[in-house]
Amino acid sequence: MWIVKLGGSLAQDERLVSWLGMLAEIGGGRVTVVPGGGLFADAVRASQAHWHFPDLAGHNMAVLAMAQTAHLFHALEPRLALATSEDGIRRVLHAGQPALWLPTMLLRDAPDQITSWDVSSDSLALWLARLLNAEHLVVVKARAIPPVVTLARLAADGVLDARFEPWSRDAPFPIEVIGAEGLERVRDALLGGTPVALPPPLQAALASRGGRQRSPRPRRKPAP
Repeated sequence: MWIVKLGGSLAQDERLVSWLGMLAEIGGGRVTVVPGGGLFADAVRASQAHWHFPDLAGHNMAVLAMAQTAHLFHALEPRLALATSEDGIRRVLHAGQPALWLPTMLLRDAPDQITSWDVSSDSLALWLARLLNAEHLVVVKARAIPPVVTLARLAADGVLDARFEPWSRDAPFPIEVIGAEGLERVRDALLGGTPVALPPPLQAALASRGGRQRSPRPRRKPAP
């Protein structure tokens, strides 16, 4: 199973329709799409800056921002089947459809490790990938991403949130952050063609595991 996180910044990018169409066309039974918060999440940040309400409320509002983006994606590409839970995602994939995560399961009544602006939709995609024991995580950004760059560098540059890199360190699956221009590479990889290119530091890390990626993986509890 692949988790493909489409950044909220793509919500106003003409390439979004191509990404959604590609994932709907060839992702049946294999791909779960995670939406970003985009402008909806930006509105939450602006509201919190004005009213100074707690991060717990901000988190729940940001989750609902992701849900709004999910509904936008679904309106643009109805072949992506909305799913709100782990079981729901598995049912969609088992039926041979691509899943689109509606992340209301992340709404919280009390603060915990994910109710912070240090955790964006990128880290929540990583959280879901762990929960589902995914085989691959791809985070797609509207901006161009250098071909050789570490996750720590991307976090320092503000491309990823503060929690993503620490939570990724023992992930039992490859992780790649790419620009939206990488659609064909992801398409080829999903079709079993040219693998998605991984940054050299991640290639070395995976190689040091002695081929563990090809053996059955134990289920790992999500970071939060």
